[in-house]
Amino acid sequence: MAAPLPLDLHLRSYGLVREADRHDYAQIVLPVAGEVELDIEGRGRKLDLLHAAVVAPGAWHSQAGAAGNQSFILDLDPGLLRQGPWERLLDRPFTPIGAAARKLVEFMSLASAGAKAPPQLVQGWAPLLLDSLAQAAFQPASRLAALMARIELQPGLPWTLDTMARAASLSPSRLHALFRGETGMSPHEWLLRRRLEAVCTLLASTARPIADIALATGFSDQSVLTRAMRKAMDTTPAAYRRAAREDSHKTQ
Repeated sequence: MAAPLPLDLHLRSYGLVREADRHDYAQIVLPVAGEVELDIEGRGRKLDLLHAAVVAPGAWHSQAGAAGNQSFILDLDPGLLRQGPWERLLDRPFTPIGAAARKLVEFMSLASAGAKAPPQLVQGWAPLLLDSLAQAAFQPASRLAALMARIELQPGLPWTLDTMARAASLSPSRLHALFRGETGMSPHEWLLRRRLEAVCTLLASTARPIADIALATGFSDQSVLTRAMRKAMDTTPAAYRRAAREDSHKTQ
């Protein structure tokens, strides 16, 4: 699997008291509710649902907000904003949130439902957000990251090379080449690995029947899952579940 991007996303509310801060990482502030007053290196602006802020690494900044404000804060490794069109964001500490970026922020608000979003979802979402804020066309690598995040969340869907390519708005051959370049695997190999990981999690953490787990993770029946686990892991679903339970009892 491709290495995860060095980033983190959290939801934050600001109070009325301003406190100056600076840090080595970059930060993007995306209002979700209310308004926030933000000062970056002496330049001030009111952020709302249509305006975001980009805090460069090492930049002094302070913020304050009235009751009820909430913003997504995306922390980024400084190297990420020096990749291709994303570097433009460093020249625009205050940047408009266009229609595409707004939809992405709204999607994350719904997907996270006030809690911390799943890391794999953030990994797929962030590159598309950066592309849209930089007013660049969605890059193939960003589309691949979004597709991979979606598959990890829903490995049991009837994914094929064609359906994956359509979901990423790429040709099947281009998608195949991207998978090889990013993961060293074909789309089918990568998908099988993600499905087996989901199977192992369910076998170890639930009492669901193996046949149900097989269907939920994209295998046509229990026998197909058993053959796949034997070939890839030299075990069976029942044996894996027994071993996981024995390990759990030993650690209790």
